[in-house]
Amino acid sequence: MIRGKKVVAIIRARMSSTRLPGKALLPLAGKPVLAHMIERHRRSRYTDEVVVAAPDNEADEPIAALCKKMSCAIFRGNEQDVFSRVVSAARQYGADIVVDGMADTPLVDHRIVDKLIELLVEGPYDCTSNEFEETYPVGLDARVFDFAALEKSEANDREAMYREHAGYSIRSRPEKYKLGNLKGEGKLSWPALRLTLDTKEDYALISAVYDALYPENQDFSADDIVTFLKAHPELVALNSGIQQKTP
Repeated sequence: MIRGKKVVAIIRARMSSTRLPGKALLPLAGKPVLAHMIERHRRSRYTDEVVVAAPDNEADEPIAALCKKMSCAIFRGNEQDVFSRVVSAARQYGADIVVDGMADTPLVDHRIVDKLIELLVEGPYDCTSNEFEETYPVGLDARVFDFAALEKSEANDREAMYREHAGYSIRSRPEKYKLGNLKGEGKLSWPALRLTLDTKEDYALISAVYDALYPENQDFSADDIVTFLKAHPELVALNSGIQQKTP
């Protein structure tokens, strides 16, 4: 909790990812992707609770089973209306601040998340992120929202692109919302580096990172990742040709 505000990280997860089906439970260094994400978000200094927001489908029961095993809260909702699912989860768990746990970021660094939470509160902002300027590697991006702004947007913004991409109606409209950016500096300023999980090539790269770093330090940082990959350009080349999807 920060300044009396409850911080809830909501991880979006489903089994029916179109480009890489079942990616939430793919193994990384002996554990499912989702398990690592829960652990990495739990290390935040400010996050009070981690919640998985999953579709209410039979196909997603393995996600529910993993959450039960890890004693992690779960919210089940509409698969297609992601915005509603995230906001409903945040409302149920009493969030004042929402950390957007994107399903394609198994390398999320709680140190970056905490900086964004601090920035949001100090602003104050409706949303803070490190992706408003392209400086950080793709996949180390993070987003933090003021829940009141997120809830209002969810109630009013009904266009399909806003429902599919939770919070996009805020992030894409700087003329309406107060947005704060965290800029990547030094070695973390590497926007061409792709660390997101969306294709089999991405999985090969992220698996290599986990195999190299996780056994020695389960809380490896964004700095650790970048330092390792600068020494291994052959790994960077694995997914360098993949085009990032945009809303």
